[in-house]
Amino acid sequence: MKITFLYYEDCPSHDVALDRLRQVMAEEDVQTKIEVVKVETDEQAQRLRFIGSPTIRVDGQDIDPPPLDTYYALTCRAYRLDDGRISPLPSPDMIRRALQHRKRDLKNFSHKA
Repeated sequence: MKITFLYYEDCPSHDVALDRLRQVMAEEDVQTKIEVVKVETDEQAQRLRFIGSPTIRVDGQDIDPPPLDTYYALTCRAYRLDDGRISPLPSPDMIRRALQHRKRDLKNFSHKA
């Protein structure tokens, strides 16, 4: 499993988000290195399809997939939580669901191979 954490320095929530990701990974016994990517230019944001900080991807898939018409830029990100509130951070449950979903996919794939 490959986990990528993308962030923009000017958004204050990235440190908390990275700590939250590490905590959920420990709880879910996901033992893999996190690739931390600092996005610094608009060109890099375009190339990486970066929709805002923080962004977490599990095997290339955003844990909260954006709409197809999303704009890529150096900006802060907002997440819609399960209760409908908007937050600058993904919830622990959002991270957990993404990790569990990918673990199931990998387990099913290895059983079919």
